[in-house]
Amino acid sequence: MTQTNQVLPIGKQWQRNLLACVVGALMAGNALADGRINGQLTAEISGMPLQGSRVKVEELNLSAVTARDGRFVLNGVKPGEYTLSVSYLGVDTMTRQITVVDNETLVANFKIRPERAVEEYVIVLGQASSLNKALNRQRSADNVVSAVSSDAIGQLPDTNVSEALQRLPGLSIERDQGEGRYVRVRGLGPDYNAVTINGVSLPSPDSGRRAVALDVIPSDLLEGLVVTKTLTPDLDANALGGSIDIQSLSAFDRDGQFYSLTAEGSYNDLTDNFSPKLALTGSDKFSVGRGTDNLGIAAGVSWYDREFGSDNIETGGAWDFDDGEALLEEIEQRDYTIARERSGMTFNVDYKLSDNTDLYWRNLYSEYTDSEQRLANIVEFSDAIAEGVSSSAEVARELKDRTETQKILSTSLGGSTRVNSWTLDYRVALSESSEDEPQHLGGAVFASIDDIEGVSFSDTATPYLNTPASFVNAASYELDEVELAKSNTNDTDTSWQFDISKDFFVGSHSAMVKFGGKYSDRDKDSDVEVWVYEDFDEQGFSDDQLLMTSYATANRDYSLGEFGPGIDSTSVVAAVAGLDQADFYSEEDSRIEDFDVSEQVLAAYVMGRIDLGDLRLLAGVRYEDTEFDALGTRYDGDTFEDNRADNQYDHLLPSLHARYSLGDNTQLRGAWTNTLVRPTFDQLAPFFVIDDEEAEFGNPELEPLESSNFDLGVEHYMGLAGVVSAFAYYKDIDNFIYQTDLAGTEMYADYDEAISYANGDSANIYGVELAFSKQFVSLPAPFDGLLLSANATFSASDASLTYFDEDAGGIVSRDSAMPSQSDTTGNVSMGYEASSFSVRLAANYKSEYLLEVQDVSDAQQDIYVDEQTQLDFSARYYITDGIQLYLEAANLTDEPYYAYINDTSYGAQYENYGLTYKLGVTITNF
Repeated sequence: MTQTNQVLPIGKQWQRNLLACVVGALMAGNALADGRINGQLTAEISGMPLQGSRVKVEELNLSAVTARDGRFVLNGVKPGEYTLSVSYLGVDTMTRQITVVDNETLVANFKIRPERAVEEYVIVLGQASSLNKALNRQRSADNVVSAVSSDAIGQLPDTNVSEALQRLPGLSIERDQGEGRYVRVRGLGPDYNAVTINGVSLPSPDSGRRAVALDVIPSDLLEGLVVTKTLTPDLDANALGGSIDIQSLSAFDRDGQFYSLTAEGSYNDLTDNFSPKLALTGSDKFSVGRGTDNLGIAAGVSWYDREFGSDNIETGGAWDFDDGEALLEEIEQRDYTIARERSGMTFNVDYKLSDNTDLYWRNLYSEYTDSEQRLANIVEFSDAIAEGVSSSAEVARELKDRTETQKILSTSLGGSTRVNSWTLDYRVALSESSEDEPQHLGGAVFASIDDIEGVSFSDTATPYLNTPASFVNAASYELDEVELAKSNTNDTDTSWQFDISKDFFVGSHSAMVKFGGKYSDRDKDSDVEVWVYEDFDEQGFSDDQLLMTSYATANRDYSLGEFGPGIDSTSVVAAVAGLDQADFYSEEDSRIEDFDVSEQVLAAYVMGRIDLGDLRLLAGVRYEDTEFDALGTRYDGDTFEDNRADNQYDHLLPSLHARYSLGDNTQLRGAWTNTLVRPTFDQLAPFFVIDDEEAEFGNPELEPLESSNFDLGVEHYMGLAGVVSAFAYYKDIDNFIYQTDLAGTEMYADYDEAISYANGDSANIYGVELAFSKQFVSLPAPFDGLLLSANATFSASDASLTYFDEDAGGIVSRDSAMPSQSDTTGNVSMGYEASSFSVRLAANYKSEYLLEVQDVSDAQQDIYVDEQTQLDFSARYYITDGIQLYLEAANLTDEPYYAYINDTSYGAQYENYGLTYKLGVTITNF
């Protein structure tokens, strides 16, 4: 049979074949011995459990990895005498002679026993230990992963989950108002990656997207973050770049009672605002019934109220390059005042019902309120002008004032039961996210009464407006339009899943087979309401009520030019409050953005693993069947009607992973995987708007993006917090989705414009990831506290965009990079650590990337985001063992956001945020 690298659709008959294959594989396995080895790895002095350690029965080449609570289980061990070894980075391998008896469980606990207390400190606390924990997880995984532990998240001024992830190889972030929001993995944009909480899929609070805005989730409530870059068959397949798992607290992550209290104040130098933050987490273990410390309860709360702002100048890409000269058509000044309140809670219960059954109930809730006031001066030149040329211009002063609340809730109930060499994992889960904007001022526009004469600009990169006195005179403007709006989005995902695994031997080789299934039901809806007030002179407004002088506030503090007065939102809303709101309801604006989408995914998989000496192989296949239906609106310029759509497709997704040990400290990895990403909801929504000979519509018949992925790499571990690694990856993507104009094609031959989404032929992305870290413990004091960590990712991408060209008489195409893909991303961190203090300086870099294809037929109109380098600093001092004082500084170089069109000389958007300083104290008890 010919094998291809594409994801292969299959029919329903396959499900019966899968079941037959699983049963056959299990019956073919050798008979299992009844012996079992249980144990736990902890640090001797602190009692902290250590995750990611390799535990191995040397004579059988049978191994396990310690879990979050430091525990491990080795099943199916034949009776006899063996050598049991435990390997944890930074500690010499420990061995013990054991005797396994048939039908009995041997308990073998290990404790790290350093010669000095300070050595234990560097194993379980501080900068080096946090990196060491992550590296142990990475080393022991069957696939390619990167991890961040909870104490590493607190080592730098990372406010939320996305900012903590930007430090990992191959990851970068997209910021909003200077704060990290979305995460990119290996050059692929946020919508191409999956996010889970404790393994449970997380829906997006954004109305049209699948990408999860990770600034919603406080970093204080987490135990760790794991990014999976090569998916195994037991994981959801919906990730082209990678899958990000957010792991919340568990009482079994520590020994005994634990609490941590953090109080912080921060200062932003752009707005001179101070912002408070508080966080409290704690856990304890209890003895219930006949068990000892078998019930664990962990909880936490976090609150952060940040006030800040930004200054912005943008053209929106309104440059005209047709005549060989750069002419600007429009420019906009923006001044933002922002308040963001981020709060969260976690409550988790773990219960060891017996030696063979563990149960859990895990909950995470986060609420993020973003209050934003945006003042703008919109300047539209009478004719496009060059730098330094004066022109008359229509000017509008605009105010938007809204409060948006996003909420995320994840709750899951499940457990694990072991029967001889079988393990059954089971879970039911509910995840909900929402975005709510109560009625607010969607836009108040004051238009210039007459054109403003003598307006020019200087500097094409960050244009500076040169304006006459009338430009900033409130009496030059009168009320033109007021828009009130409200919106609500809800995204709910319910799921159940089970996984069954069995350990056995094939001859003298240890092996495992695992299979399972999952069903998820997701529903997403969006509801928008808009009211547009116009023609105020006809509504009885007097001249005084129309002039902006009745609504003006003091001149704005704006660093990118002269801005002029602000606008009072309360006065604007009061001015239209006496009008009958129903008379100004905009049915088109309201109904077109409404949709209700339902998506059901049924998945099944089977996989197997075998150890052949130093080679571990894992192979399997995953099947996913997707059913989709949606409701939107069709509007032909006169009437509205419901527009329904549905679709069904299925995929077969094979994979192969290999890990080969060249020695105790070096291993090779390779993987071939197949993944997919379903289209976003705004791409799928079945809306259709016709305005004369122009149309805009969604495309519910879009096919998912499908990718065949190849990874190859080497890792060499160098003791405590030490690693050097190199990985190469290649992704062959089919059905790449992009926005295009279908006017002139067969179905839309009579349209001047028909904007929708289409599947492209193909795209590919390839790159290299390099990483290095080292704690220089071998150097003489005081240099033994030095820590260096660095990583870099070099990537490239190619995609093909097609469109109808009237001059060419048909469909043509052009090459493009993948959106959000930076050719180079990297991190460098230098630190110093002693028993009572530590300092760390970290730089994060990402090169330019494609932000938007404005015109699919004209590459000159593509908008790119310029390269960015952010420098952050952190210093910590232990007043006592349990009290830590810290000072942090974010964005030391005051790095702006800069987007350009065609060339870096022609700005599309420039925005600066200032520096943020943080001073805080953490009180901790282990």
